[in-house]
Amino acid sequence: MNSPKLGLFALVAVVAVLVRAIVFTPVDALQGAAQKILYVHAPAAWVAFLAFGLVAVASALYLWLRDPRLDHFAESSAEVGLVFTTVVLITGPLWGKPIWGTYWTWDARLTGTLFLWFVYVGYLILRDALDDRDMRARYSAVLGILGAALVPFIHLSVYMFRTLHPTPVLMKPSAPSMPPAMTLTLVSSFLAFTVLYVWLLTERYAIAAARAARADGSTDGGRA
Repeated sequence: MNSPKLGLFALVAVVAVLVRAIVFTPVDALQGAAQKILYVHAPAAWVAFLAFGLVAVASALYLWLRDPRLDHFAESSAEVGLVFTTVVLITGPLWGKPIWGTYWTWDARLTGTLFLWFVYVGYLILRDALDDRDMRARYSAVLGILGAALVPFIHLSVYMFRTLHPTPVLMKPSAPSMPPAMTLTLVSSFLAFTVLYVWLLTERYAIAAARAARADGSTDGGRA
């Protein structure tokens, strides 16, 4: 599937999931309509964690193989992951206000996610600050790996600390603690957001590769 078709498919899938969540998925008996933010918040968090995990994998492989394509991939995944983390940090307080009575609390998972956001903002700033390509790729790879180490801590924080944040309702050892209609909507949203991530990553990687090709061309031209 080429990029325009993948993009159209991703956008249609996300819109379809949102329509299903808003119109056809039952309202939660305890949390009311505010609970429907879950269908954006949880899959955005999943995609962010996936993106940063792939940053770590690509960065480790770069340090081993020194293939610039791996650096481009890590950069692209980090930027897309940062976008989804921003969605998490916006939707979380919007959901928390009617349920907890406050937009923000220094809950372990919320604080960890905010810190993760700052780490990858720093990752992108670092990339812009270094002109030497090899040094930029090496330093960014190390930071990308260290930043991704926060992901399992954030996921497990609801079990490690006393927290207002609920434990997972889908990704847990026992069966999902949701009615089947809600479970289907949530699973669909995870799939749709994952496809959206793949498309955005593809587009962002193409930009990174084209920018590197231009830089190589200008360098060759300068030597000629």
